[in-house]
Amino acid sequence: MEGDQSVKRPGLNKKVAVIGAPLGYGAGKPGSELGVEAMRLASLHGGRLIDMIRQLGYDAEDKGNVEIVRPAERAAAEANPKYLAETVGSCGNLAEAVAANLADGRLPVILGGDHSIAIGSISGVAKYFRERNESFGLIWFDAHADINTPSSSPTGNIHGMPLATLLGYGDESLVGLGGFSPKLDPRFFAHVGARDLDDGEKGRIHELGLEKNFFTMSDIDKRGMLDCVNAAIDIASQAAGGYAVTFDVDVIDPRFAPGSGTLVRGGATYREAHLALEVIAERGGMRSFEIVEVNPMLDQSNITVELACELILSALGKTIL
Repeated sequence: MEGDQSVKRPGLNKKVAVIGAPLGYGAGKPGSELGVEAMRLASLHGGRLIDMIRQLGYDAEDKGNVEIVRPAERAAAEANPKYLAETVGSCGNLAEAVAANLADGRLPVILGGDHSIAIGSISGVAKYFRERNESFGLIWFDAHADINTPSSSPTGNIHGMPLATLLGYGDESLVGLGGFSPKLDPRFFAHVGARDLDDGEKGRIHELGLEKNFFTMSDIDKRGMLDCVNAAIDIASQAAGGYAVTFDVDVIDPRFAPGSGTLVRGGATYREAHLALEVIAERGGMRSFEIVEVNPMLDQSNITVELACELILSALGKTIL
């Protein structure tokens, strides 16, 4: 990201917990599980990621990685959903870590992993606010809707199912994670950047009446990123407790972020991605942030890894001046 360091914007927690979730079983291609350490160890202008977060004025701690449950048998890769038990166990561990750090007054910054980790991270946010009888919102940046269920998924890969799961649809062991469902109230949900949806996903979005919650790349083309992100924040901010943000790097055009497993042309530009997160930081209200689907095995000259780190800093309030 261009420019020097700046102080963080008001309205964000002063304490940050960096949490790694190197889960890659939900994706169709290997490598997203390597994104966690790649982001941790990336050398930015002023040092490693944790150093740069601290330079923004945060009390930041790296909490390490949550425990990832390893496959018990090869058949897990051939089922639908694939690696179900492993994903349930790993997401359960992540949910506990996120909820605990929120309770400690820290803003969780979660490094993924494929997007199936959102089942765990957002369940942790939901648990925290449920225990306090508060609502929360969610802004989801992604080229895909991620609202498949096992019956509609063409692949059985769980990274295409987290949004449906959080809304209460899909496999019961995923839906019921943490002992309650749904995790997400659709009134406080907004999706930004979709441009590649399966037919089953389109049908579910219309069936649930979620069209108004989606700001597609077509909308961004017509209205601009600034207007669409502000509208998304308006929706998510209606929740009393604030909102979480989950950011899949494939929302960005492959020209700027080639290191992801599900690339689709026609995405957000480098500056549009930064602008979106700068506006989120400026307006305040974000209670957790995660970035997913960074795949170093598919990257070119580490540009996606470094961009992911830069985007984290933008979400935490780094500005050009």
